[in-house]
Amino acid sequence: MAQQLDIIFWDVQHGNAAYLNTPNGKTFVIDLGVGSFDNSDKTFSPLAHLKSRYKITSLGGVIITHPHTDHLDDIFRFDSLSPKVLYKSRHLTGAEIRGANRPNDKVIIDKYLEIDRRYSGKVEPGEDPFDPALNGGVSFQRFIPLSCGRGNLNNHSVVTVVSFAGCKALIPGDNEKPSWTELLAKPQFVKAITGTHILLAPHHGREQGFCEELFEHIEPLLTIVSDGSVCDTSARDRYRSRSRGWKVWGITVNQRSATA
Repeated sequence: MAQQLDIIFWDVQHGNAAYLNTPNGKTFVIDLGVGSFDNSDKTFSPLAHLKSRYKITSLGGVIITHPHTDHLDDIFRFDSLSPKVLYKSRHLTGAEIRGANRPNDKVIIDKYLEIDRRYSGKVEPGEDPFDPALNGGVSFQRFIPLSCGRGNLNNHSVVTVVSFAGCKALIPGDNEKPSWTELLAKPQFVKAITGTHILLAPHHGREQGFCEELFEHIEPLLTIVSDGSVCDTSARDRYRSRSRGWKVWGITVNQRSATA
């Protein structure tokens, strides 16, 4: 069995979606965005792709960083992959979640809350696929801001630190500075993020999510920004100046390579 952790960050336009496959074949998803920048396909479903192309029939676990619809649009395919465990921010009320989303997105939020009710039980010891002892040695550390105002759900996004074989990836949601300030005051969080190699830029790489103090503790080799430079609030250049650089190779529709 290959001793490696595979991580895919899908290019889902506005939103987040990541897929992880551990050394012993446990599979995980973080966020449920849809779409594809490569061919401007707004309907591309990462979950459907996992099922049809990768032949995945079930997921070990799903993490939903926060209940904004750009992180939930693929939720109607959630049950098709029968996740064993769901992690999310459980302190938010249904009224707060509905109030933070558009009325037109009611069906998505209804489905999210229905799934949340079904996955409300505790995971029994020895049955949690996020446990390194059960997934081939991959550590998932999750941190949830709790004290920020409830009017902005971005600041209640789960932040996940994934570690394996000396490599560490920091995967937030749409966290903005208030939630970073809260988390950076916690020694356990600072210890967890120290030595980060890969950063998924919070809030799609926009200015609202950039926190200068975060980079007092991390100096990533690679920062992934999902919003393009044409976005008038992009902080891409600020993230570039804070990233050490890592030559990465990827095959796209144009067979291009990229250097970070």
